[in-house]
Amino acid sequence: MATAVVVGSGPNGLAAGLTLAAAGVEVRILEMADRLGGGTRSSELTLPGLIHDECSAAHPLALDTPFSRQFDLTAHGLTWRWPEVQYSHPLDGGGGAAAWRSVEATAEALGGKDGKRWQSIFGTLTNRFDKIASEIVQPVLHGPTHPIAMGIFGAFSGMPVSVLARAWSTDEGKALFAGVAAHAFRPFGAPMSSAVGVTLGTAAHRYGWPVAEGGSSAISGAMIRLLEQHGASFETGVEVTSLDEVSGADIVMLDVAPSAAARIAGDKMPRRVARAYNKYRHGPGSFKVEFAVQDGVPWTHEPTRLAGTVHVGGGLAEIAAAEKATSRGQMPDHPYVLVCQQSVADPTRANGDVHPLYAYAHVPSGFTGDATAQIEAQIERFAPGFRDRILGRHVRSAVQMAEHNVNYLGGDVVTGANDPRQMVFRPRMTLSPYSAGIPGVYICSAATPPGAGAHGMCGYNAANAALKHLGVETAASTRAEGEPVHGW
Repeated sequence: MATAVVVGSGPNGLAAGLTLAAAGVEVRILEMADRLGGGTRSSELTLPGLIHDECSAAHPLALDTPFSRQFDLTAHGLTWRWPEVQYSHPLDGGGGAAAWRSVEATAEALGGKDGKRWQSIFGTLTNRFDKIASEIVQPVLHGPTHPIAMGIFGAFSGMPVSVLARAWSTDEGKALFAGVAAHAFRPFGAPMSSAVGVTLGTAAHRYGWPVAEGGSSAISGAMIRLLEQHGASFETGVEVTSLDEVSGADIVMLDVAPSAAARIAGDKMPRRVARAYNKYRHGPGSFKVEFAVQDGVPWTHEPTRLAGTVHVGGGLAEIAAAEKATSRGQMPDHPYVLVCQQSVADPTRANGDVHPLYAYAHVPSGFTGDATAQIEAQIERFAPGFRDRILGRHVRSAVQMAEHNVNYLGGDVVTGANDPRQMVFRPRMTLSPYSAGIPGVYICSAATPPGAGAHGMCGYNAANAALKHLGVETAASTRAEGEPVHGW
């Protein structure tokens, strides 16, 4: 029997291990932390009974993928819950905009020409998103099966946010797109800066932005149970510093940042690969605060009270200025803040009338200051009285984010800058992005295609590359397109 060691137990490491184990490989998973799960861990961080997600929160891209079709996590303890409003964007004066699961409902709420333009862009993409999604979960450099759908998607995704946002004329329409586009951690004037916003915005209409009942740890928990059924073993508190420590395995999967992969491989890694891994670019950081909030957040914009995710930062121009500053290493006075209200969709996260609130600000990489007051001020700005409802806080700075998860260099929770080169070639310029340049050794973290998100596809793709190396026929090579999706 072939053997594999997986270094790191984030969602991609677990997905890689599960894909290998299901193909008959003996799998051992090593985790440096004292708990499995990486970015899908959840904990009671503020008050007893309040469940906070430590990184991943909403999961629009986890529902319909080759990984989710092969492995029915909903049969092993995972339940998805959807908010009524997928994401929203409050503005000064009590106004704002919201994205519902329905493109039509979203367009109707925007009204006028902006509503028609939202329908034109996102309706067109949503109708084709199953085909688009099947393409974008692969490495970018591949022969497209659906060239027309990808051409339409690429036309919108290739634009800078500052250009595509001109499609809308009102502050509400511009802000609704700006908020979701800011997930890319990129200046709005940069080429391809619309790609993440277009993808996540379309996914909201096709799949929604669900949360995992009981916390994102339910995602890793389901994978761990499946792995155990396939005979995999786990060890926590184990830091792997050299490939010599895992010698003897036929396959080694590294769920780590590229620079860490280069350190672990040492002289065994070809110089050209090590050089590329050490030059891999990371993006801005995140400063995260968890709140315990009595009776929830009193947003002035009513639809925002129903939203699972809230983009806080004012209008398009203000967010653009904040993102430009953070990319230049400057802390903005009014940072973009991403807020998640998971208990809106999943009441099990709350304790009676006390609700957990997830918030992080985009900050410069390695930011050593304290952004707590700025985060609270941004929320208070659109929800007067918020501060008076805070019963507890848990703060994790950008530096502490990197200490909490070594893949988050400088607090970069998406494991890599989303610049044009790295969106096409990540983690290095090659047609084999998962190969670490050493026979049998692969990198499977979010630094590989298709990038960040608790969807498991980086690990799944890397594991299938390893299985091909072993000469093992995989489910990926035999599955028919369009099989039913589990659990949504």
